[in-house]
Amino acid sequence: MCEFKKENIRQSLEVLYRKVDDCPLKDLRLTFFQMAYIISGNGFLSINGHRIAYKTGNLMLLTPNDCYNFDIEETTEFLLIKFTSDYVKKYRWKNICEIECLLYYSTHLTGCILRNESDYPLVRSITQSLLQGVRHSDLYEEDLQMHLVNALIVIAARNIARIKPTQLKVNADQRIQDIITYIQNNIFSPQKLKAAVIAEAFDISDTYLGSYFKNQCGETLQHFIATYKIRLIEHRLKFSDRRINEIAYEFGFSDESHLNKFFKKYKNLSLTRYRKSKAAERIVQAE
Repeated sequence: MCEFKKENIRQSLEVLYRKVDDCPLKDLRLTFFQMAYIISGNGFLSINGHRIAYKTGNLMLLTPNDCYNFDIEETTEFLLIKFTSDYVKKYRWKNICEIECLLYYSTHLTGCILRNESDYPLVRSITQSLLQGVRHSDLYEEDLQMHLVNALIVIAARNIARIKPTQLKVNADQRIQDIITYIQNNIFSPQKLKAAVIAEAFDISDTYLGSYFKNQCGETLQHFIATYKIRLIEHRLKFSDRRINEIAYEFGFSDESHLNKFFKKYKNLSLTRYRKSKAAERIVQAE
């Protein structure tokens, strides 16, 4: 745990505009989520020991217990959207668990969280509307602000969900990108994740699929599927109160024992022990 000063907010949601030459506050540890949209300027975000460059148009996401500083090289305009875990939980999302889990996962990413190019103009438009509301508050502004922030949260979550293999080739062709998206979209349907089914969906032989995926991604197809599934199961155990048998059913396992065997193979811990250890970590972090 970093020895940084805790940064708190008074409300469950705050939207602020800041134009600064130097970060007025240093060595902070968040107790809430914070999206920072870079309206203009550049510099570095130091977060949890990592130094990440930022520039105009970037959307950065920080999570509770992240330790950070902004090191500003060029005068920077920020739109800061701050919201608590309770804010996320109280809104009636269609996929509440997935939204909260994905937001927490962003702490493992680096730099701008936007992965879909088509989302850049959409985020820019939403942040401009939020900025207008900050500068010129009007009737129903609070309700409008909430809807715009919620749209940003959903965009952030869907971009974080598009995690790629760490060794994916920079010039990887579109077909491998589509295969990865297919896997992520069907992660709860084991029958659709069989090599033969994936191969048929993309009109390639199942014998070629394995070598093609490994050549493009640096890992086997089954390893990518398994580790992606494990990450989602970890999220369920850490951030939801779902029973283990419910998680097993959700991911298509025959029973709790089958899921436990699968999880222990990759994490060297039973599902129950993993959940208890993470609950204990959260208690320590909150102190």
